[in-house]
Amino acid sequence: MKAVVITAPGKLEVTTVDDPAPGPREVVVSVTACGLCGTDLHILQGEFAPTLPVIPGHEFAGEVVATGRDVTEIAVGTRVAVDPSLPCHECHYCRLGRENLCERWAAIGVTRAGAAAEFVSAPVANCIPLPDHVRTADAALVEPLSCAVRGYDVLRSNLGARVLVYGAGTMGLMMLELAKRTGAVSVDVVDINSARIQTARELGCSEAAETADAMDRPRGWDLVVDATGNAKAIQDGLGRVAKGGTYLQFGVADYAARAVIEPYRIYNQEITITGSMAVLHSFERAAELFAAGVIDPDVFISDRYPLTDYAEALARFQSGQGRKIQVQPALDTAV
Repeated sequence: MKAVVITAPGKLEVTTVDDPAPGPREVVVSVTACGLCGTDLHILQGEFAPTLPVIPGHEFAGEVVATGRDVTEIAVGTRVAVDPSLPCHECHYCRLGRENLCERWAAIGVTRAGAAAEFVSAPVANCIPLPDHVRTADAALVEPLSCAVRGYDVLRSNLGARVLVYGAGTMGLMMLELAKRTGAVSVDVVDINSARIQTARELGCSEAAETADAMDRPRGWDLVVDATGNAKAIQDGLGRVAKGGTYLQFGVADYAARAVIEPYRIYNQEITITGSMAVLHSFERAAELFAAGVIDPDVFISDRYPLTDYAEALARFQSGQGRKIQVQPALDTAV
């Protein structure tokens, strides 16, 4: 099959590799669409300590084309969205129900061959069948949505909260859409990209601007969410939290990123600083929310590239252009 392979930090190629075969409790999925995200950039940069070479791609959906000998729940021909998480289910944190903090953490497209390929194998337990009205390619959005759902599990937002989101890329916009549906009285968005600001406005944010200073919130915000991973945005966001408020580090920052906090302010104003890591018991709920129309894929998916143009697609993502960018293997053979 054709696949993208990250061979070394900073190096990738589109090449031919062996087709995957399913294990006893696995299926093989013909990939319809695979989304790109910041994690893919980190892997390419040599972070997250993956074993290279590796095929990236952890946001994907497709059609089951083969099943392992012990698979009875899903048949060939079933369209599925796939949770890439591969916890060990045995370590201390898994036994506490915190599988996203697994001591042997692994994931499809990170530590094992992913979906930037024509085919990918996955545990049958990770596959969620899609309802008829959901387009298969659109369902690659379920994985990032499941991360956003996990973020709101951490936040435990109160009704009537004022929310500030840094970043109007895919994840920031998903946090915007969820905030609107969890009883926020206002949801403001900060981004330096004018096109993304416009999208946030079209999706119904309360205010959108290039800086939080442009908004009239003298007491700050009850919930501040960083969806950028950018050190400057993080530093600014930490200073925007209202008394008794919560700051969520949702964006994936570089290992080297640093921010300064004021311990006395955290104590004196009862500020909570927390984080949200990947997916935890949120994938099926995200699939249900997606099927119910909580986000519009025609707004969120801005670009669809052939698999062979993966490097170009990743460069476009890295430049901050567009929203969710996908690669679709079928486009390589389209007439």
